[in-house]
Amino acid sequence: MSLRQYEYALAVAEEGSVTAAAELLHVAQPSMSQQIRGLERELGVKLFARTPTGLVPTVVGRAFLREAEIAVRASRRARATARAGADDLVGELVVAVQMGFGTRQLPGALGALRRRFPRLEVTVFEEPSSAELDRLCRQGLLDLALMAACDQSPADAHHLGDEEFAVVLGAGHRQLAADRVELRELDGEPWVRFDRDSALDGVLLNVLRDNELTPTTVARVSQTATAVRWAVQGLGVTLVPASVVPHDYEHLVRPVFPVVSQPVIAVLRHGAGPAETALLELLRQETWSESASFSPAS
Repeated sequence: MSLRQYEYALAVAEEGSVTAAAELLHVAQPSMSQQIRGLERELGVKLFARTPTGLVPTVVGRAFLREAEIAVRASRRARATARAGADDLVGELVVAVQMGFGTRQLPGALGALRRRFPRLEVTVFEEPSSAELDRLCRQGLLDLALMAACDQSPADAHHLGDEEFAVVLGAGHRQLAADRVELRELDGEPWVRFDRDSALDGVLLNVLRDNELTPTTVARVSQTATAVRWAVQGLGVTLVPASVVPHDYEHLVRPVFPVVSQPVIAVLRHGAGPAETALLELLRQETWSESASFSPAS
């Protein structure tokens, strides 16, 4: 087996066909088909099943592909580390951010990283679940994860600062007259909430419990932008990190009392290389602990 075969199998799984995968990797389709068949013979299993919509991984194929992706990423990191000079990082950096955290800080840090190392390829994706982020970190699929601290946070995590949460209200809401909304004043309000396995919904559940609030859930959403838009339209109130609120909606947002905040941490892969270390230092330079300060519209 070879890393090239692993890359071919991963491409087929992503594209759903050998032809499309061959075009993606700029190789001849017969050559890729031969490599996939050879890999299946060597493993003694079928990695893909043919369906009306294309090729899909079998059960054993999915298990193999998870390990193949780890191996391919490790190979890319090794090549990038070997080729990295003092002023020229190359290769791929994979970053995951927990939904709602680092919304304003991460883009600035990544922009500075790209300007410093223009040949470095950076892939970023957002993940709502703390458990899924932890799994991806343990499998070695991430170079850096940006997330809220939790009970399972690793001991070597890097604390960057804190995200203060704020409540988003609809136009004309009575609490907009306050500089800071007391949470107990939101008792009985309808709430726009997040998916049940998300870190943001976990924060809200703790807030509701600690302040003895009984929520009425009117909607569950997967994205902070959706929650903010629906709240400002009056569907219900929502609680989000202050940094995710677009400037156009800041007049409909208020900090809360008691203050709600979450420590934000960066988790680097074991044996982190120069790219991860550089991004961590840039993240440290961003402003993290600035208090939410929304004022009533004049």
